[in-house]
Amino acid sequence: MTRVPLNVLDLSPISEGSTVQQALRNTLDLARQTEEWGYARYWVAEHHFVAAASSSPAVLVGLIAAATNRIRVGSAAVQIGHHTAASVVESFGTVDALYPGRIDLGIGRSGQRRAEALAGKDRPEPEHEEKVVEGTLFPKPFQSGKLILSERLRASGDVLQQPHAEAPDFEDQLSDIVDFLRGDFSTPSGVQLTATPGTGADVELWLFGSSGGQSAQVAGARGLPFVANYHVSPGTTLEAVEAYRAAFVPSATLDEPYVVVSADVVAAESDSEAEYLASSFGQWVHSIRSGHGAIPYPDPKTAEPLTDEQQVLVADRVATQFVGSAATVAEKLDGLQKATGADELVVTTITHDHADRLRSYELLGKEWGLPRLRV
Repeated sequence: MTRVPLNVLDLSPISEGSTVQQALRNTLDLARQTEEWGYARYWVAEHHFVAAASSSPAVLVGLIAAATNRIRVGSAAVQIGHHTAASVVESFGTVDALYPGRIDLGIGRSGQRRAEALAGKDRPEPEHEEKVVEGTLFPKPFQSGKLILSERLRASGDVLQQPHAEAPDFEDQLSDIVDFLRGDFSTPSGVQLTATPGTGADVELWLFGSSGGQSAQVAGARGLPFVANYHVSPGTTLEAVEAYRAAFVPSATLDEPYVVVSADVVAAESDSEAEYLASSFGQWVHSIRSGHGAIPYPDPKTAEPLTDEQQVLVADRVATQFVGSAATVAEKLDGLQKATGADELVVTTITHDHADRLRSYELLGKEWGLPRLRV
């Protein structure tokens, strides 16, 4: 059976009782190992003021590229509302100059979404009942409006921008990034500027989205590849993919739509072992959904059970985490791929112990049929 490429999404999680230094060492170790196990790409997220060490994706991408040899390395995704187009292109252009042809520049719009929510202009969130397609659950969408407007996220957003700064329109910033990369950038007054490094960088540009909103529509209209975040918002994944494909216009980059879909997974030697390793996932998700930010990943040996009310808050994420033996997880990923028509899949695995995370990726890669590199 020929399967689509399988990729890695790493949040550089900090486990309960561990340190940020160890989390970063774990990321480099996981990158080296998954390259050997045949994974196609290694992407890192951007998260701030939480128990994850992936706050600076450009720096982390450079470190991972230096520690590996062949695997593509990228961001999933740079939150463009917290950066200028010039800083993004210069940062990734610097890494590309040393590791050409291996760098993916993934971009998300969460900074702008927060600004729109604060101004009361946020796009209405979709509402529909859960559905099952190809054996894959697409639950009722989680309504994240209150979370976006939480005091903690407001404070975080304020700190990540200069005082009184406003996030530009997502598509405008994307245009600036494309122009810088092509060497065509000029200011509104007509001054031409060249990003050095950056202009001519051989990076792949990706857009990430959790709904059928602007990210999906812009990705389609510009003929760029699109990543739908099933692991973040499983209830809106089908809407995101459909909106992207409906908006797609062929470009110099792509002749037809190209979709990657993400998933949370934990694989182990048996279903029961995997279920134990994943048993503290709900507590971790609750820390995020309740507006407190991701806590150090709990140890299943000591994690306190969730209350009924807490379980309701995280039910969609827990139900859509793919947990089990490698065969069980691969079967669930096959269903997700068929349901979405994904051209690639990207999986993120969090366990308390690094060895268990390594083993999950190793077992899944072997079951998926990835070609191991000869070393």
